[in-house]
Amino acid sequence: MFKKVTKSIVNQMDPDGDLVPVRSMLDHEHFRPLCLVRRKRKAIFHPSPCYRQTWYRLDDVLLPGQDGKSSESLILNGGDQDSRQFLVKKSVSDRVDGSLRLSADPTRVELKGAASLAEEWSIKLQKNHIPPPKLEALKTERKINTNHSFIQQLQKTGQKLYVVHETIETLEEASFEETSGAEGNFMAQFYAEFCAKGARENKQSITIPKGCTLAFRAFQLAISDASWGLHYFPEKLTRKLASDGVLQGTLGALEAEVKRNCHILSKLSSQLSIIFLKAIKAVMRDRNLFQKLSQKMEAVLDEGDSGELKTESAALKDLLSHLQHSPAHVLHSMATAITYTLDALEELNEDQLLLLLESLENKIVAQQLKLVESILKQREHRKGSNTDPSLLSFSREREHQLTIAMMEMSGVKLHEDGSAACTEGAFSAIAALYVSLYVLNLLSNPC
Repeated sequence: MFKKVTKSIVNQMDPDGDLVPVRSMLDHEHFRPLCLVRRKRKAIFHPSPCYRQTWYRLDDVLLPGQDGKSSESLILNGGDQDSRQFLVKKSVSDRVDGSLRLSADPTRVELKGAASLAEEWSIKLQKNHIPPPKLEALKTERKINTNHSFIQQLQKTGQKLYVVHETIETLEEASFEETSGAEGNFMAQFYAEFCAKGARENKQSITIPKGCTLAFRAFQLAISDASWGLHYFPEKLTRKLASDGVLQGTLGALEAEVKRNCHILSKLSSQLSIIFLKAIKAVMRDRNLFQKLSQKMEAVLDEGDSGELKTESAALKDLLSHLQHSPAHVLHSMATAITYTLDALEELNEDQLLLLLESLENKIVAQQLKLVESILKQREHRKGSNTDPSLLSFSREREHQLTIAMMEMSGVKLHEDGSAACTEGAFSAIAALYVSLYVLNLLSNPC
């Protein structure tokens, strides 16, 4: 639910800009001003930049200055600046979905809205930022500590590093409550049945603390020996993706990417497939386990070896034990496949993950995968192609309902004539669902 809130705020405040939503409340402290972050590997299902924390701040990797001051003094609080307010509204299915009040700066923001079938919510926000001239002055005063182990690892692997220079944070504690009720709407009825075991209403809530980072912007650091600089206009990720043929938005490009990243999974024995699937299902249910596995796999890809792949989690123990004793090239391929899978799953919302788990239990993942393939083909050809009716034919009505719901959560509306209507920008969401279904089908039906 936190991810849903931060994405909504970014979409309203900066829909076409470079403001990045924080995906987990557990990570928000790692995206404050002067925190160092790295970009995640590019993929079709997240064409916009995604970042991951490093647990380091800029001050940690700089040599001490002559005055002995910390770089933390660079952070400026914009709370005393005047603001101008605007009101923005949008409506979905004849329902007011949200409103936004923000300053022209925007230093302070107040957002109000109703998400899906939700009660109204409001939140006061504040922008903290470090002016580029302050960072420019810092780079002449303090050099990079080239003996720092983190810097040495970056230089060894050739990875790029970014520094957070602007954040959007909460000014006060805020609570959000989303209510789904059966109001004659199919989706509302379905959510009530799925989430509340037949009740007429389902409620989800979250409390976001004061000072929580919801979104941020980052500059790329250019490090050369002990000197460092800032790239204010780094090469756009979309340009790189286009050069790789990724932005074609085709099923063929997506299939090629999945096979390139997950080819090792098709070679697993039945026993290993069961071990992998057990771990993936566990992290789909538990956000903490999800992060632990993601961090361990990222460490493998960053450092090139298994290190200490140990865990107290019974769900992950067998998988990590197998990886610990795998040859280096096999370990790297497996870590790549797992990381790619987790990145795709992270693009889905919590309800979709639950629906995927139920689909696994009902053994309908293979049929759902074919359905998504058909939808992507329709999107590619634009017209003259409808979904095979058999792909929407399930042995139980429940299976049909959860499949329709899962597709709608990815921005796809299936019509009775077999055609599919996709919302604007839905391809990334559909692609993430395709990857998730592909991997789950592969692991649940090993060769």
